Formats: sequence, C-alpha cells, structure tokens
Amino acid sequence: MDPHSHSTATAGRCPMHDAAFATDPHQVYDRLREHAPAGPVELAPGVDATLVVEHEMALRVLQNTELFARDARRWKALNEGRIGMDSPVLPMMAYRPSCLFTDGAVHLRLRKAVVDSLARLNTTRIRRDVEPIADYLIDQFSERGRADLLGDYAKLLPLLLFNKLFGCPADIGDTVTTAVSAIFDGKDALRANEELTSSLMELIALKRRSPGDDVTSWLIQHPAGLTDEELKDQLVLLMGAGIEPERSLISSSLMLLLSGAGGRQSGMLIEEALDHVLWNQTPIANYATHYPVQDVDLGGHVAEANTPVVISFAGANADPALDEARRAHSKGAHLAWGAGPHACPAKDPAQVIATTAIERLLNALPDLTLTVAEKDLQWRPGPFHRALVALPVTFTPTPATRTAAALRDRATTAGAQPMPAAVSEPVRQEPARRKGFWSSFLDVFRV
Repeated sequence: MDPHSHSTATAGRCPMHDAAFATDPHQVYDRLREHAPAGPVELAPGVDATLVVEHEMALRVLQNTELFARDARRWKALNEGRIGMDSPVLPMMAYRPSCLFTDGAVHLRLRKAVVDSLARLNTTRIRRDVEPIADYLIDQFSERGRADLLGDYAKLLPLLLFNKLFGCPADIGDTVTTAVSAIFDGKDALRANEELTSSLMELIALKRRSPGDDVTSWLIQHPAGLTDEELKDQLVLLMGAGIEPERSLISSSLMLLLSGAGGRQSGMLIEEALDHVLWNQTPIANYATHYPVQDVDLGGHVAEANTPVVISFAGANADPALDEARRAHSKGAHLAWGAGPHACPAKDPAQVIATTAIERLLNALPDLTLTVAEKDLQWRPGPFHRALVALPVTFTPTPATRTAAALRDRATTAGAQPMPAAVSEPVRQEPARRKGFWSSFLDVFRV
C-alpha cells in the first residue's frame, strides 16, 4: 500500500443517498470496481468517503488495525466543522465509547464484555423468547387477511425481542421502542436519542439494584467493570447493530421465499433463503468505517489520512473473484458479518432469531402471497443498509388465537390450571394511545 500513488478512479464521487442508489446499488459498486478496489463516494450531501468494493481489499482493511483505526474522533472533516451536526449519517458514524468505535486495549475490554454476555444466549433461550412475540404480532393482523410483513412484523419483532433480552419493564420498554423506531426512521432523531439515553440509564440503575436473567444485568456483572456510560453505549450498539439488520434479514428472506423466483414452490429452505440474502441483499450493505492513520493507496485510489474508509460488504460479496463461492452459497466466504477484530459477535443468535420468526409466520399463515411483483418492491434510500420500504401480502384470514394457545400451553407445562377463556383471549384491538407495543405485550403475557 504505497501512500504516494495517485488515484486512477473517476474524478466524480458516486452518490449513495439518492433513489437511484437505493434501486440499484450494484451499479455504483460495479462502476467503482472498474477503476480500483476502492473509490470515491458521497454518503450524504457534503459527506465524502472512500468505499472499498473488492473482497480481498476489504479483508486487508478490516484486519489491519495498525494502519486503519475505528475511532471516529479522527474524522478530519467533522473536526474541521465541514460536516453539519444535523447530517443524517452522524447517528451511524459519530464517535461513541463502544466497542465499535474504539481500538486497542479499550476495544478488547469492551468487546469481551459484549461477547461474553451474548454467549449466554443459547438457541433454546432465543427461540423461547422469539416465539411468543411472533405469535402476539401475528395475532394483530391474522384476521385481516392482509398485512405489511415489514411494518407489521419484521420491524416490530426485533424491537420487542431486544426489550425482552435487555430485561426492560413496561414503561422503559415503551420508551426504548418508540425512540429506536424514531432514530431509524429519521424522525426528530436528536430528541429520540435523548429519550433513548435517558431510558437506558434508568434501566441500568434498575438492574444495578435488581439484576435479572438478561443481557443488561450480565453486562453489569461482567469482570470488565463497565461504567454506566460504557454500559449505555454498549446497549445502544447492540440495538443499532441488531435491530435494523435483523428486520432486513427477516423481511428480505420472506420476500425471497414468497417470490416466484425464490422458493416456496421450489422447496427452498429458510436457511437457504437466509444465506442467499446475506450474499446478495446484505442487510448492512456498507459500514465498518475506518480512518487511515496516514495517506494510503488502496490499489489505485488514495485514501487520505483521517478520512472515512467504508467497507462495502455488499460490493465485496458481489466481487467477480467470488463467483464460485457465491454459486455454492459458501457461508465462510461472504462478508455479511464482517471480519477481523470487529466482526459481528452475534451472527449465530441473529440467524436463530430470523429462522424462528420466519418459521412461526409461515406455519401460521401458509398461503402468504405477495400483492406486488418482487421487481416492483421499493428499497429504502440510505448509504448503509439494504432495506425494503414495505412487504405487502395477502392470505386467508385466520382467528387470532395463537397468543391464547401459547398461554394455555405455558400453564399446562407449568402444571397450573389453564387460564379462563375470558382472560386468555388475545388482545385484538390496537394498543391504547398511552401504551406501546411492549407494555401491551407484557399485559398479555404478564412477564
């Protein structure tokens, strides 16, 4: 990597924030790859970066911690005031003292606390937590005979699940759900971030007083001895790195399974659909921002010191050098989970969550049918994700009795008397105005 080489890439920067990119991001990846393994892009108006689109070069950047730092406090343009504080990419790129934005010993300490805590989530525990949430959500729309599987299901399930995994009581969980949704949707993100921070600090204080069998308590109890601020930022990281890509993994896999080209008639398995999405519709398509500690040549394109170098996981997965691995759907070759010291520590739980959510839905509503052709589905603009706008379906209406059945099964398994019918009937009306989905769910399951 010779820092004195000159860029042979095109002079103009490829925009990654418009409708054209959302519709066909691979035209940008292909255009850059024609000139070099990396090239100049614009993540948002006025936010320049280098995008790495070649698989081998992506691995070199991800694994070279001496030349490429993750600490966003190095970001030259932001430090010089050339990036507005209202830039839409700041929530994803600005520094937080979490294991995503730290290096060296600090990173190792924070990451060990996260990895060790997530390791306590075994497959049985995850399925046990996902299934009642899936049943509850399906009951909300199963009698209508139509739904948006993104807005009504894939978007909500990870939000509610993380409340469960973090041990959120009703009031805190409602605030977390509302705030995280607002941040992802870009609705008054600054206020939503303040509400999220406040609610998480309240949760941490609660768990310090009364620990439970949940990720928040495990992080608090970890020998790394995280401060409240560090705990808050690791929880924010887990939400951001878990909720958004999980909803896209679920919805994109459902799109494939329900499409003519995909698979229900062809016998495609859920695991095969997940692998196809991870290869071809990578949920976190472009991220893992690095900052070169010096000017560095990336195979013909020079990335200046302390400027953002973003890894295109989607572009790397589409690298022609991986054609054989891609055809074989080799799980070890794609970069959907990242690589190197910052690789995703939760890939196994994420796949169990998606598999369970999809199984539960397809078993409950076996005749799901897309109401629009796959080619007419729209993708949400943004430089980092590959996310559908909606996934509309129709199906034969079915009674909303899954939640009640789950409650009866629980009572029977526990040796208790089944709940009276009047109590065990599922909640069919929309949640009351002052209640969110999480408190409504807790009202039903009393957990």
